[in-house]
Amino acid sequence: MTCRDEILQCAKEVMQRSGLDYFTIPEIIKCMESRGSGFAESTIRTHIVSRMCANAPENHAVTYNDLERTDRGEYRLAR
Repeated sequence: MTCRDEILQCAKEVMQRSGLDYFTIPEIIKCMESRGSGFAESTIRTHIVSRMCANAPENHAVTYNDLERTDRGEYRLAR
């Protein structure tokens, strides 16, 4: 499973558990660690804030429009 796949699964899980339509990076890191993910915290952060975020500056050759930043440190699944 890719880092992107794990983040998307954890995002859905965290939002379902909290009842909110957004999540934070620490919540995703905690979820992924509890699942035994082998991805480094820095890799997870880079994916969330840059590679997977539709409204982030383009800094990578490959990006995805999976997430949207809603506030400082808060993200949701793109609509």
